[in-house]
Amino acid sequence: MSQHHDTPRRLRLGMVGGGQGAFIGGVHRIAARLDDHYELVAGAFASDPERSRAAAAELHVAEERAYPDYRTMAEAERLRQDGIDVVAIVTPNHLHFDVARTFLEAGIHVICDKPMTTNLADAQALAELVEHSRLFFGLTHNYSGYPLVRQARDMVAAGELGELRVVQVEYPQDWLSTRLEESGVKQAEWRTDPQRSGPAGCLGDIGTHAYHLARFVTGLELESLAADLHTFVEGRALDDNVHMMLRFKGGARGMLWSSQVSPGNENGLRLRVYGSRGGLEWSQEEPNRLLHSPLGEPSRILTRNGPGLGEAALAASRIPPGHPEGYLEAFAQLYADYAEQIRALQAGRKAHALSVSTPGVMDGVDGLRFITRALESSVSGGVWVNV
Repeated sequence: MSQHHDTPRRLRLGMVGGGQGAFIGGVHRIAARLDDHYELVAGAFASDPERSRAAAAELHVAEERAYPDYRTMAEAERLRQDGIDVVAIVTPNHLHFDVARTFLEAGIHVICDKPMTTNLADAQALAELVEHSRLFFGLTHNYSGYPLVRQARDMVAAGELGELRVVQVEYPQDWLSTRLEESGVKQAEWRTDPQRSGPAGCLGDIGTHAYHLARFVTGLELESLAADLHTFVEGRALDDNVHMMLRFKGGARGMLWSSQVSPGNENGLRLRVYGSRGGLEWSQEEPNRLLHSPLGEPSRILTRNGPGLGEAALAASRIPPGHPEGYLEAFAQLYADYAEQIRALQAGRKAHALSVSTPGVMDGVDGLRFITRALESSVSGGVWVNV
């Protein structure tokens, strides 16, 4: 059975945020178009109506569908015969909740950037709304789209590592080692502003990615944590470095480190998982290789689209082995999986099994619970807090 059904029409995609100078909006648009499942037809691309119109013109979106704000957009698109099927939310964090709620209440499927909201109560409210609406909600923890991350997940689930014991995950960067937020860099400005980013800085921005990757691959549930959030750059309002110890249900132990002030690190997301029968190691900067070390045997390297891979990893690969696939393709894999799930809902059928293990609204709640408990622990001096 092929993953995608008879060449259905492209899904009509709307976007909130992602206008001129926004990094992540461009990534979402590339990801949506890579496998030709979507067409961008509408948007409220900026908080300023003029800038929104200018962005729409650049993106070849019809003038009458370049909206001054997201509420106007949701209402207008709901009433159109050719209204959008799904909206991508790529705004700063503080807007995610209200934008998502507005479109869900208009009966429109949602793809949202992470973290899902800025507080746990809003995340739980959104989860209830999604459940009652029966609409699709995708959360773009894009690292779950990498073929070898899906291979690692399947190997753990199949028991190839035995009983899991140790989970080490880290995500160091160096781009905020100075007060970059004062130099006019838009990405740095909102990410270090509690009003727009929420109460967590580095923790919310990349610590949540590290946490989600560990959960996605291992399937383990977090029981408790002890966190130390720190701000090294003087005058900065939010954390820029996080150290954390983790205890998982079932007895496994873990450590998480995320940092945006570590010179020499660009995008160093790395996961190591060790069990009673072996270990796995994967690095986002070398995403086409997965190191598997069975206990008492030589280590082996699995390669993207190479021999020895399972169905999930092969289904997420587009080109022959040796041609690197990376960040954009992993993001596109989520969009392809979302398209299959949305079309299945529209057609009243079951989505293909390989497309459904994507992060959704409950991962968003889990992420906000993780942030909330980490903040509680750190404020209390790094004490252990139950999750």
